[in-house]
Amino acid sequence: MLPEVISMREPDEPTTSERILLSSGRYITFGPFRIDQQRQEVTRNGARLKLQGKVYQVLISLLEKPGEVVTREELRMRLWPADTHVNYDANVNTTVNKLRLALGDSSDKPLYVETIPRKGYSLLVQPEVSDMPFRSHFIETEPSADSAQESSRSSGHLSFSKSDLWIVLGVIGLILAGMLLGAGITRLWINHAAPLAPYPLTVISRAATAAFL
Repeated sequence: MLPEVISMREPDEPTTSERILLSSGRYITFGPFRIDQQRQEVTRNGARLKLQGKVYQVLISLLEKPGEVVTREELRMRLWPADTHVNYDANVNTTVNKLRLALGDSSDKPLYVETIPRKGYSLLVQPEVSDMPFRSHFIETEPSADSAQESSRSSGHLSFSKSDLWIVLGVIGLILAGMLLGAGITRLWINHAAPLAPYPLTVISRAATAAFL
């Protein structure tokens, strides 16, 4: 009679194949969020979210077991060493609430993190893992920041060129007007000054005629 083989795995403990292997890729995507595991950076539609270390660790714990219960004890063991003396329940609640706030989630109507009473928490979405960054729907439908900036630069350059042209034309017009005004004033001054000094002009004219002869 063969001896009975008893599994040492706990009934609620998922196998490795049931879990999401986050180490299989650098990027994790769920909904509008993307996680760069190498940088430990979380973004939403390209905008970076500021997550504290423990808040980030809670998110990773949930991503490792999507749809399953991550117990409060698991979070406690992951976030605080065994010899740490803190109010674990209060700190776990605070950390999860910070995560929900960062994700724009709610405990009443959860979209991402659901509270399992007297047990722990569960991730409601299925993440995707890849070595290449995912392009979200938002990025595909909306113009990228680089293209928008380039377009703004181009339009700004065109507007600046037209404005520059008008400024140059205006300056040239002012210069021409100044020259014409100066010529008119000079002629008026000569015409006005000539009758006041007939004798010196007559003498000069006669002297010039004698020298020519």
